[in-house]
Amino acid sequence: MNYFSKAAFVLAMMGMSLPQIQAQEVTTNNQDDFNEFTYRQGSVFRSATGTPGMEYFQNEADYNIEATLNDVDHTITGKITITYTNNSQEKLDFIWMFLEQNRFTENSRGTLTTPIQGNRYVGDTDGGYEISNLQAKVNRSVSTKHLIDDTRMQVFFDQPIPADGGKATVSMNFSYKIPVDGMDRMGRLAVEDGTIYAMAQWFPQVAVLDDVEGWNVEPYLGAGEFYYDYGTFDYKITVPYDHIVVGSGELQNPREVLSSVVRERMDEASKSDTRVYLIRPDEVNDPSLLAKKQGTLTWHFKIENSRDVAFASSKAFIWDAAKIDLPSGKKAMAQSAYPKESDGVGAWGRSTEYSKESIEHYSEKWYEYPWPAAINVAADIGGMEYPGLNFCGWQSKGASLWGVTDHEFGHNWFPMIVGTNERRYAWMDEGFNTFINHYSTLEFNDGEYPSRLNRMRNMTGWFINPNREGIDTYPDVANLQNLGMIAYYKPAMGLYLLREYILGEERFDNAFRSYIKTWAFKHPQPNDFFNHMENVAGENLSWFWKGWFYGTGNIDLALNGVQAYQGNYIISLSNKGEIPMPVEMLVTFKDGSTKEIRLPVEIWQRGDSWNHLLSTDKEVESVELDPEKILPDVNFSNDAWPADFYEARN
Repeated sequence: MNYFSKAAFVLAMMGMSLPQIQAQEVTTNNQDDFNEFTYRQGSVFRSATGTPGMEYFQNEADYNIEATLNDVDHTITGKITITYTNNSQEKLDFIWMFLEQNRFTENSRGTLTTPIQGNRYVGDTDGGYEISNLQAKVNRSVSTKHLIDDTRMQVFFDQPIPADGGKATVSMNFSYKIPVDGMDRMGRLAVEDGTIYAMAQWFPQVAVLDDVEGWNVEPYLGAGEFYYDYGTFDYKITVPYDHIVVGSGELQNPREVLSSVVRERMDEASKSDTRVYLIRPDEVNDPSLLAKKQGTLTWHFKIENSRDVAFASSKAFIWDAAKIDLPSGKKAMAQSAYPKESDGVGAWGRSTEYSKESIEHYSEKWYEYPWPAAINVAADIGGMEYPGLNFCGWQSKGASLWGVTDHEFGHNWFPMIVGTNERRYAWMDEGFNTFINHYSTLEFNDGEYPSRLNRMRNMTGWFINPNREGIDTYPDVANLQNLGMIAYYKPAMGLYLLREYILGEERFDNAFRSYIKTWAFKHPQPNDFFNHMENVAGENLSWFWKGWFYGTGNIDLALNGVQAYQGNYIISLSNKGEIPMPVEMLVTFKDGSTKEIRLPVEIWQRGDSWNHLLSTDKEVESVELDPEKILPDVNFSNDAWPADFYEARN
């Protein structure tokens, strides 16, 4: 029986005549839901397969920094020299830089756009940069011309930086007061044994020039995070002699700052699967463990192929470490620095264990961790990530500490390895990271702590809130009541649906790993992600990107009824929501046997209703949609037949 004849037979059994079938063939379909929703064609810069094109370019900024932290007046002063390489196809008369500390002034755009009632991103207003002795050099020409506007600085050259590899150097002195409240991203915390300085966004940085926007110069307001190019950071931090400093990258001069006792412990930690104290709780403020007993010490760090660096300094630190095993056989070191107020086996005493397990999991499952250290620092910060270093809440314990530690270390993959634009597309780092956190949490200690993505259906109340916003809403514009969903959970759910419901684990993992490897240390745009996932997985997913990532519609699959006829059954389905989905059904027969049925998403291209013929010689007892309860369906009361199925089952 051919397709048309079979369809005619089935519908005739339901009392439908052939003229009605013909009419149904010309009714309005849902093809618009399946069409491309943005301009996703390739170019010389970015291919249609979601890979860098033949003329893709990325500029490079290498930093040499020397800075001094004053713990009396809480200031930092320094000198920075930047070597900038212009790999673009055009010469540059100027570059744009970010001065993020200018956010902490009374008249900054960020301060003036903060609601009266405040929010998470409130910061001090008595700070801001003092910039002096700026010199911008190309060849032998030297310019001092620059323009500062809020958190941006434009630096001009007397001669343009040549295209295709031309170089320039920019140097300047800088200083500012370190804020107490650094918008939950950096700042200082007073504890009994001293002050913890959590230093981030602490030096002038070059903005990104790309093929999509040109110069990316959105001001630093609050919710929107960062977007930087990659380079080498060689930095020296001078602090009081009794401070411990931990920073992104590798300590270059341990003999100049640490005693032989601490160096021996560090060597022991590099071989240990469990934490080794570098500074024990009873040794806090013991100057004999450092290289000097007065004055200052200069700690020298270096990290390559990174987009940023952060550090922490305090005389109050307990410090411990353990080795990290990487798939290639290489080793890295997990470290934790925290005050005695944070200590305890139910609290920061497990930080290094959490850090080690998190890094090892992501390295094995997705892409190998590239840097020599992974450091967790206790600070007055809910949770914030930088390459190789986190700031996490100093009062966090148990599941809370695992969750924030794992989340912030997950950010080393998104956006530190895959360098997305956080200021525009928070979902490409927060959402992707929340997704990979789900699997690391399931694996850690055989599921010691729960994952929130296991409770997706508990979040469906948000999906019917009239004030919800789309994932594509810029973070600085989004209602902060929505930010957790649109930046973190909804995009994470989207990837979860792709892996567990739409593509399956093997196809998804192949595509996602390929995306990470392809765009490691580069700058993908949303369309690059969409194109790459489709091409590697072999699936046109426009209907899903459009509905889930670029809309506020919902999923509501419905089972309208089941009708028997001479040993056959007609299962009547409809899509009452705005987002089409494949249909997973579990049919249970009277004899206790079951049958799984999967219908492709294309059934909804034809319209919002569909009838499926179930050929069987068994009597059907019940039919259930999405039996694994993966979909965040906003109305699960219509997901089963008979209608009282859920009550009967429970």
